[in-house]
Amino acid sequence: MKLLITGGAGFIGSNLCEYFVEKGYDVVCLDNLSTGFLRNIQHLIGKSNFSFIEGDIRDLDTCRRAVKGCEVVLHEAALGSVPRSINDPITTNANNITGFLNMLVAARDEHVKRFVYAASSSTYGDSKELPKIEHNIGRPLSPYAITKFVNELYANVFSSLYGIETIGLRYFNVFGRRQDPNGAYAAVIPLWVKALINHESPFINGDGTYSRDFTYIDNVIQANELAATVSHEDIVKQAALYNMNLPQNAPIDMVFNVAYGGNTTLNDLFNCLRVNLAKYDSEISTIEPIYRDNRAGDIPHSQASIIKAQRILGYQPRYSAIQGFEEACEWYWNNLK
Repeated sequence: MKLLITGGAGFIGSNLCEYFVEKGYDVVCLDNLSTGFLRNIQHLIGKSNFSFIEGDIRDLDTCRRAVKGCEVVLHEAALGSVPRSINDPITTNANNITGFLNMLVAARDEHVKRFVYAASSSTYGDSKELPKIEHNIGRPLSPYAITKFVNELYANVFSSLYGIETIGLRYFNVFGRRQDPNGAYAAVIPLWVKALINHESPFINGDGTYSRDFTYIDNVIQANELAATVSHEDIVKQAALYNMNLPQNAPIDMVFNVAYGGNTTLNDLFNCLRVNLAKYDSEISTIEPIYRDNRAGDIPHSQASIIKAQRILGYQPRYSAIQGFEEACEWYWNNLK
């Protein structure tokens, strides 16, 4: 099977490229290298079943060229970060909505079998319900959240109008190897790890009681593989057991939470990272965080129900947040020093 992975030089995308290349799939990687890096895929370049296209999803012709001959698209390309979207909503919109639509159009015209895309837990917005269940969302709290919700709407319409199968994976705070600790919009885990390695105090927004369902990268890889490969027939059959009656001949259009189903406060996260990094440098154990005001657009708590993905896709996350923190700290220690 031939796959297109957009955003394939980024954090999640490069891990997907590596995994599927090693599994023997033919992989095309598309990335404009604005937030991704060649170093993430350098070890794949030259392999017979891997090709890299430097290009931008905001250009429709580039999308058409990249998707040529592909059966499945794993669409990871996007501009992440709530703060970035608040500071620059136009660029976020151009990448996350116009770029998404371009990829959908290119996939439709190439008769791609299935379009799997990175959705987001930010879609739950101001919903206070815990755990988060796919069919019950709130009002978006940031431009980024709006773009990811619009993606789901477009996927639904393209599925019903044009017959393309679409599966959205609502990621919950993904972390792990190759997540970039640099830049103004670096995610919390690599940012804090970098600070601790440098014997600096990380900043915690608020009092540290906000919580997240931190999701290790290998769980995300598993979810993408299942979304790409589970047959139409099996999805319909398993959905019926979940009390979802899908027409046998209708294209798949579904959204799944991808997480571990846990709940970790920022204070607990800090303590876990500090303990794991102190294995390599005992001085780290003495570092304390600095607390500051909450960040605009942040929701207080996020925890996923993963029952739908478990029952319909067979998703069984192997790494808890605690296990993932240990793996990630080891990787960062070996690669940031």
